[in-house]
Amino acid sequence: MVSPRMTLPTVPLLLMALLLTTTQTRAANEEFMQREPTAIADFKLSDQSGAAFGLEQLKGQWTMLVLGFTSCPDVCPMTLMRLEAIRAQLGLKMMPDSIPEIVFVAVDPDRDQTILKDYLAHFHPEYIGLTGDHSELKKLVESIDGMYRIEKRYPGEVNYTVKHSAGVALINPEGEWIATLNPPFHSHRTSEFLVQVIRHDNASQHARNE
Repeated sequence: MVSPRMTLPTVPLLLMALLLTTTQTRAANEEFMQREPTAIADFKLSDQSGAAFGLEQLKGQWTMLVLGFTSCPDVCPMTLMRLEAIRAQLGLKMMPDSIPEIVFVAVDPDRDQTILKDYLAHFHPEYIGLTGDHSELKKLVESIDGMYRIEKRYPGEVNYTVKHSAGVALINPEGEWIATLNPPFHSHRTSEFLVQVIRHDNASQHARNE
């Protein structure tokens, strides 16, 4: 027969374990937000080489769309490095043509435009960088429920900060926003989520085209 002294301490331990598991599950779920496919608004920006880039250039391949600015001291560089680690994981799990491209939307054109090409070359030669007029940037950013704000205290200020949303939008080859990835962008968990979403969307598109 089990003594009551032995059973009582297990109750708070079980509750603690249940709470920990629930918290971990909730945190993992908040990393990924899948949604009904939503069309991206048409926009007119330029890439890091000065070529025109709009909605049509987003179509035909998978894309991870990330907001940032070249003067960002830590978060933006870390995000780009983690996204590349995710792409490396995907290379072990799926065909190359299904691995999303990285498109960096530089939301501080006054400082970004002239150095965007060199900035992205530090991370990967195939990264695409976009910037342009704020009216066109906002069309794209608002299409993925994103935001950014240039925090200048006075006209002509050069040492200002920029705030922007941290989520990374997953865009399918039809130019539709279908999911958002949120920090901390763990490579294994995020790549597993992307494999499931991409394969499901590819199957759905194939079924609609038959």
